[in-house]
Amino acid sequence: MTTGETEVAIAETIEKPIDRRAIPPLASESRWQAEDGHELRRIDWPAGSEPARGSILFLPGRGDFYEKYLESLEELHRAGWRVTAADWRGQAGSGRLGDDALTGHVDDFDDWVADLKHFWDGWVAETPGPHVLAAHSMGGHIVARALVDGVVKPDAVVLSAPMLGMAGPPLPLAMLHSVAKVMTKIGSPTRPAWKWSEKPGEMPARRRDLLTHDDDRYEDELWWREKRPELAMGPGSWGWVERAYASTRELEAPGAMEAVDVPVLVISTENDKLVKHEAAARAADRFPKGELISFGPEAHHEILREVDGVRRRAMDGIFEFLDRVVPARQ
Repeated sequence: MTTGETEVAIAETIEKPIDRRAIPPLASESRWQAEDGHELRRIDWPAGSEPARGSILFLPGRGDFYEKYLESLEELHRAGWRVTAADWRGQAGSGRLGDDALTGHVDDFDDWVADLKHFWDGWVAETPGPHVLAAHSMGGHIVARALVDGVVKPDAVVLSAPMLGMAGPPLPLAMLHSVAKVMTKIGSPTRPAWKWSEKPGEMPARRRDLLTHDDDRYEDELWWREKRPELAMGPGSWGWVERAYASTRELEAPGAMEAVDVPVLVISTENDKLVKHEAAARAADRFPKGELISFGPEAHHEILREVDGVRRRAMDGIFEFLDRVVPARQ
């Protein structure tokens, strides 16, 4: 497309409703290579206006895939942002690292931090600023690790229901980590850490109640998994659990988050049954430039895929935050 043709296409697209079950017409899917040659998926939108408002890189959670967030990503694009999303290695359409096609395994969260650094360095060099890093759940954990480790320096960060503490037994983190270490020793660390369902690959009966109040948006995920079977993922491995606790202990270290000099917006819900809201709220306090948007019983874990009223408040909060901390360049 010429520049003029692209501008016309963008203008026409903005007028249309967002189809959550189709790759947007201006988005393009491709693959990129990590430093070790592992191939991962990505999806890119051109800037939704000229000049570009800036660029946003979005990273999903554990067992997630970027198709689930097409609505929010397209909305950001229509607001003028150049948008990119990508898989984590071993998830969605980017292969598996365990012994089967469903269990989510990783040898170390450091591998994901390294992948993010490699992708970020190249992406920043080829996209207009300001540069924003956004992520959901486990993606938020890895982004927080990358910030604490000092391997990325975005202009702003948005974390949706970040996995800064996992829901589970009310025991000290060190004790939970010790138990997970034992479980990786008494059996294969790649084996599932929890039961998924009676039939491999079938969704647990009450999974919807953990994620969103919006039936249609929940069904979108199932539709994409049926259309693209390679996206399906079940439980995490015991190796994943042990490494998650180990990485969380790094984030909990005194002074870790306090050294991050980046504006960070944390969006969390007290009703979350998958990650600890208390840990997310505490992180918003620990980041020197941290802010918190908090929800109650009206929101489950997937806030960006919730009912319209909840989702609208979250998206409006993101836009307000970005307009304030990274204003458009004149």
